Formats: sequence, C-alpha cells, structure tokens
Amino acid sequence: MPPTGLEQVYLANRERLVRFLRARGAGHAAEDIVHDLWINVSARNDGPIANPTAYLFRAADLLMIDRYRSRKQSERRDQSWEDNRQHAHRQAPGPDREVSARQETARVAQLLLSLGERKSGIFRRVRIDGVPQRQVAAEFDVSLSTVESDLREVARALVKLKEEIR
Repeated sequence: MPPTGLEQVYLANRERLVRFLRARGAGHAAEDIVHDLWINVSARNDGPIANPTAYLFRAADLLMIDRYRSRKQSERRDQSWEDNRQHAHRQAPGPDREVSARQETARVAQLLLSLGERKSGIFRRVRIDGVPQRQVAAEFDVSLSTVESDLREVARALVKLKEEIR
C-alpha cells in the first residue's frame, strides 16, 4: 500500500531533512535523528497537520537540540564526576582522621561483640555479606522473626553509638 499523509511527506523530504540537520551541526548523527523523528511522528494519533513539511523540519530541529543538550549534560556530569574523584584522591585523610576512623571502627566492633555472637553474626551475614534473611535464619537455626528482631536490636545499638560519637 503506498504511503499517505505525513508518511508521504516524510519520505519525500527525508534527504532534505538529513541535509538540513547536517547544516545545523548534527554531523553524522543526522541520519539517527531523522530515524528518531520518524519513530516519534509515526506514533502520533492526533489530527491533521496544516503544514506537514514545516512540522517535520521543526520536529527534526527540536530533536537535534534535545540530543545536543543531553550530550552536554552528560559531559558536564562526567566532568563533575571526574573532578570530584580527583579532588577526593588529592584529599587523602590526614593522620588525625585515620586515628579517629580506627577508634570508631574499634567501638563498633566492641559494640557488636557486646551484643553477643548470634546477633553480631546475623548482622554480619545479612548487612555485610548480603545473605538473605531466610538463609541466615537457617544457618543460625532460628526463626525469621528472630533474625529480624536481632537486626533491629543491632541497628538501634548502632544508631545510639553513632549519636554518642558525634
């Protein structure tokens, strides 16, 4: 069946659209943009368009602008990520921070020991090793509700310790 309506206008102007986009700076992406344009336009369900040629060129231009903005935003995000990574690398923790971190770690380890072997073991298996709670319950030969209860108790104790440290 021969193309009709907007499809016919698109097919008749496809090469002009590609040239238009290349002239506007799309470069090699012009073909992709024209393809995306057809995907977007073919999905339309609203009424007739008064000037379909102008509509297609405007829609192609807007798609190119969206791609440009998206690429620039991605580049800014990547640059920001790299800047932050480099900044963090340059800002190695000083001796005071290392001592403080070791002391906090020792306090957490002591807290876990004080809660008992089962609770600290359940906490380590679930929160550190990432083992599902059902599996941990089977490993420790306790019910699932006991695992949940122990995790809540350890979490409360850690929150309390965090408040003491700060």
